[in-house]
Amino acid sequence: MQGSKLTVIAAAITMLAASPTWAADVTLAKVQEIVRGNGDEVPTLDPSYSSDTSSSRVISDMFEGLVTQSPDGKIIPALATHWEQSADGKVYTFHLRDNIKWSNGEPIVAGDFEYSFKRVVDPKTAAPYAWYYSTAHILNAGKINEGKLAVEALGVKALDDKTLQVTLDKPVPYFVKMMAHESTFPVYKPAIETHGDAWTKPENIVTSSAYKLAEWTLNERIILERSPNYWNNDKTVINKVTYLPISDMTAEYNRYRTGEIDITSSFPLEQYAAIKKQRPGELLTMPSLGTYYYLFNVDKPPFDDPRVRKALAYAIDRDVVTNVILGQGQVPAYGVTPPSVDGFTPPSLAWGELSQKERNQKAQALLAEAGFDKSNPLSFELVYNTMESHKKLAIVMSSMWGQTLGAKVTLANQEWKTFLQKLAQKDFTVARYAWIGDYNEASTFLSYFESSGMNYARWSSEAYDEAMAKAIKAPSNEQRNQFYQQAEAVFSEEMPAIPLYHYTRSVLKSPKVGGYSTTNAAEARYTRDLYLIQ
Repeated sequence: MQGSKLTVIAAAITMLAASPTWAADVTLAKVQEIVRGNGDEVPTLDPSYSSDTSSSRVISDMFEGLVTQSPDGKIIPALATHWEQSADGKVYTFHLRDNIKWSNGEPIVAGDFEYSFKRVVDPKTAAPYAWYYSTAHILNAGKINEGKLAVEALGVKALDDKTLQVTLDKPVPYFVKMMAHESTFPVYKPAIETHGDAWTKPENIVTSSAYKLAEWTLNERIILERSPNYWNNDKTVINKVTYLPISDMTAEYNRYRTGEIDITSSFPLEQYAAIKKQRPGELLTMPSLGTYYYLFNVDKPPFDDPRVRKALAYAIDRDVVTNVILGQGQVPAYGVTPPSVDGFTPPSLAWGELSQKERNQKAQALLAEAGFDKSNPLSFELVYNTMESHKKLAIVMSSMWGQTLGAKVTLANQEWKTFLQKLAQKDFTVARYAWIGDYNEASTFLSYFESSGMNYARWSSEAYDEAMAKAIKAPSNEQRNQFYQQAEAVFSEEMPAIPLYHYTRSVLKSPKVGGYSTTNAAEARYTRDLYLIQ
């Protein structure tokens, strides 16, 4: 590259950094097999199509990218040992490990990454995370996905088998963090070309991380077994992990109590106090990168009117939701970004500073202004994916909206895969939604609502986009935070979605499971970092 000076930004880190550690006096169990609750059935096991946490958990056990997260949430080398950044911040050169192999024994090479990145942005693939590459500002990603350029124009190139070069259209200070997301993981081209959509079946799939798929019985179980060809296999302890799709939290808790499950995906909200008292050493409550929403389809009247959207947002008593209904340390949400995000300072938003009585009064005035009253009540359907906790919250929401605004709300639940399809097709009016951060930086929450973001609301705001464009160019974290606060202010004025609360993450974990971090605010808890003790 002409006139640029390469700066090393990450040296090789030992394999031990990505492996479980335990005290010298811990005795490992003879049988290293673990069972994990996983909430909903996974819609996909293809990294290029993953867009939900249930899929992500399983995929991240089978596949790996250039970088990964340590148990405490730090970005560390994975299939790459180190990388360099050009002086202008636009070109990253990643150097792959020696002797990295697919689960079938074939070498993993830089060309696998080039193929996989191009597969995601290719409009023929229709990958749900194609927008992510545009947000990462990989050169030409957006134009390719819009069909304006050929996929060969993507700024990703295998210089040789061990060297991958990624070119951006502008510097992105958190770019390496973004490479820990499963949409950037390499996939095995021969399997896809041979088997098409069936390449993720157990008999066809080829994986790159600690585990390979042994069994996938829909709505019953997914079983993963250790891959001896994984580069860090010597530091992996668990030999088999079984994921159980159980959306009924009471059923999952009962199976945990009988010892059938070692780590739950969640637990029944109404039993929190009892569980905390009965199993204090097993109930883990951790910080989390997540925001729970109610999402509007802003193209469908009357939700094309921000007054209606704001009225519904204002009429919710979040203190009741977080303290009475949930009661697990969740934080009332008036903005998009959780306060647990590294380096983010939430702005002071006017509506968040009001008393609930004042918010209710404003809500009633806004709705009346928009033309709704007792003779013409606001009526709509609220849809949520099947889970008891979502149902309970939806009932509470409809009650609050009914009491404060006289709104008539019809509730509808849908199976997870169907629910996601409905959102993608804009076949909804108001929908339960949540966003779990893909990396620990405010942009992972705020970029979702950019015009080019995933943005199921299909909301678009020039002022919002401009604030985000300035944020990515900001020379310091402090200045970047100011632009993020501007974006939050625009969002609160337009309210394309209702922020309800910011997550904590609570699970039940058997005392025999070691290596499970409670300090990482991200979702990732990889099985390769876990172990069982006697």
